[in-house]
Amino acid sequence: MKLLGISGTLVGTKTCILVEQVLVEAKRICPEVDIQLLDLKDYQVEFCDGRQQSSYNEDTQKVIELVSVADCYVIGTPIFQGSITGALKNLFDLISPQALRHKVMGFVANGGTYQHYLVIENQLKPIASFFRAFVAPGSVYAHTDHFNEKNELVDPEVRERVAQLAWEVVHMHWSLKSGGVHAHR
Repeated sequence: MKLLGISGTLVGTKTCILVEQVLVEAKRICPEVDIQLLDLKDYQVEFCDGRQQSSYNEDTQKVIELVSVADCYVIGTPIFQGSITGALKNLFDLISPQALRHKVMGFVANGGTYQHYLVIENQLKPIASFFRAFVAPGSVYAHTDHFNEKNELVDPEVRERVAQLAWEVVHMHWSLKSGGVHAHR
């Protein structure tokens, strides 16, 4: 099982920290899980404009391939102006819907106001629905106050939600793979 964590931002560190913590927890729960982090700020991803995948630059092609071959995902974004980042939306636009179909997604987000937690429900879950992906029932939203001055996640309730999300993603993937929808395709 390949679990890909996606930090869907080009700035800051809190989103990446949240995604990494879910990946580490998933590995702790299920040591055979192959975890990988895709931090979008490490790549020069071109804007999606409808052309063939082969005509994008190497970084864009590599990112598309990493996403396409993963079995399940933990996808993170900071919330800016009440929305996901443009970088993450661009990534979704680059990916073929068939690449994400029937795969499990878990979501994490962070922001400066407590109201932004609804972006997971109102924006990320509908995107997953478009891709016909399965969504973990829980999610993680972390406010700036949940981190200390070193950007370490210190809030015990948020840390518990991180652990729960990791369990849900791993459990859902294995449950579906062992006889659910994959057996009836």
